[in-house]
Amino acid sequence: MKLDRFISVGENIHCTRIFKVDGLHCKPDANGHYQIAYHTPESKSYMPVPTYFTNGADWQAGKVKHCAVAIWLGMNGSPEEKEMGKAYLQNLARAQEAAGATYLDINVDEYCTDVEERTALMRWVVDIVQDVTRIPMSIDSSNLKILEAGLAACDPSRGRPMVNSVSLERTEAIEVAKEANAVVIASAAGAEGLPNEVEERMHNLESIHGRLVDVGFHENDIHFDPLVFPISTDGENGIRFLDTVKALRGRFGNAVHVVAGLSNISFGMPNRKLINQVFTWMCCDAGADGGIVDPMQINIPILNGLDPQATPFKLAHALLTGEDEYGMEYISAAREGLLNS
Repeated sequence: MKLDRFISVGENIHCTRIFKVDGLHCKPDANGHYQIAYHTPESKSYMPVPTYFTNGADWQAGKVKHCAVAIWLGMNGSPEEKEMGKAYLQNLARAQEAAGATYLDINVDEYCTDVEERTALMRWVVDIVQDVTRIPMSIDSSNLKILEAGLAACDPSRGRPMVNSVSLERTEAIEVAKEANAVVIASAAGAEGLPNEVEERMHNLESIHGRLVDVGFHENDIHFDPLVFPISTDGENGIRFLDTVKALRGRFGNAVHVVAGLSNISFGMPNRKLINQVFTWMCCDAGADGGIVDPMQINIPILNGLDPQATPFKLAHALLTGEDEYGMEYISAAREGLLNS
């Protein structure tokens, strides 16, 4: 299989994204003050972690939400720190675009609980990201007011924005997307819960498709998300997703898109990058044409460079198809260092 197109919704500007404290990206300086290290095209740069975060519960649990740090600095830091926060987010945006992102997903929901503050932050993040990129935004929020604010800040000259997402559990977002002339990620989430079996997912997706078409969305505006659940919780989760992708193509042909949060598959497993890449390859082989992904780890050159005959690929493939029951062979191989060969 060789891909020539992949709809990449870059997922990295999201307030849930974490680095480990004392991990590769987060280290103390000579004075013991923590900072986040990152690379720009010109040099290695640093962003300070304020005490607002180092005194918090996340930090005590060994993690830091690095996008939230950048936003906090951009809003509350000294003039120099404000520029550091802004530069960090803009670097994330540039890097994703350079790696082939089609859209940049923006989510500030977990920054705080105050809706008014998050609404203002969504507008600010969209504005500064658009200053340095050319591709459209994907506005991601569970709150309709924040969704509307993000869409209103989008520059239509770069292409139609995306709404992430609409579903039967929040049909109100359909009208918000329509008013903004956006394309949509249409989730398989039901009005009363998340589906499991293929039939449930197809029922929900066909229902939301009907609602979208009824208000004027064209097939090409719709990006189905059949929902990815972790392979660590159920060895059939990979196959159910792949079977739903095939069913969608059988029902709708190539008129619609199939895009999902593919990295969800690897939660709780070692060497997540390998699982994510192999799963994305399998999804595309089944008929998906995109994903909500980290574009630096999943893009067309990387996917086309995977070797289905390589041992790491075969081990991940067996895990994802359920052939490796409970993932014991994969986990053993990870412990023995066989997944990096």
